[in-house]
Amino acid sequence: MPVGKAIFVTATDTSAGKTFVATLLARVFRERGLKVGVMKPVETGCPLKEDSLFPEDTFRLIEASGFSAPLEVVNPYRFSEPLAPTVAARLNGVKIEPEVIENSFERIRGLTDITIVEGAGGIAVPLCEGLTMGGLAKRLGLGVVVVVPQRLGCINHTLLTTEYAHSLGLDLKGVVLNHVEKESDPSTPYNRGELERLGVKIIGELPHIKGERLPDEIYTIATFLL
Repeated sequence: MPVGKAIFVTATDTSAGKTFVATLLARVFRERGLKVGVMKPVETGCPLKEDSLFPEDTFRLIEASGFSAPLEVVNPYRFSEPLAPTVAARLNGVKIEPEVIENSFERIRGLTDITIVEGAGGIAVPLCEGLTMGGLAKRLGLGVVVVVPQRLGCINHTLLTTEYAHSLGLDLKGVVLNHVEKESDPSTPYNRGELERLGVKIIGELPHIKGERLPDEIYTIATFLL
């Protein structure tokens, strides 16, 4: 595997399970002896702890990977408002600079065997003026994994997301279906088959789990991405 490999974890929507999938991948890569880097370029909805914003998803990534770097490198931008990055930045009088993100990413990639970059919200969410999350993945030259909640509506959301990814010319590695809810709905038994029939590349399906157990399916996904 070439040194400095990197992947971008995005989703069809917010709360789809990006951090869940990204942390599982980090744990598997680490278990296999790889030095894993992580990055969350921007995180919104951060609570205040001891007078500082606490980017919870970022710290989950750091814990899972064991990666050590200044927080400003791993997470250059963070905001308290649970809003799209452009909106949160505007409310705080902050200009998100793609060059800052790019420099941090290159620094992390240079120190690791594989870097996992987690987006914010869905793939088409604006990061800054003229650049979406998908555009950032394109700019950084990253292979893209799309996390999709396995529930009613996911067919439409997946098709729109993958179409957008293809329109940007992204290296779309595939889709991970994630059972975010414990209970299934009437669409659950049919979503994967219908998506595959429509030409969507599904590289894995993760069960609803609690605790620290690594599901068997994540090993297959990790192997594919390496």
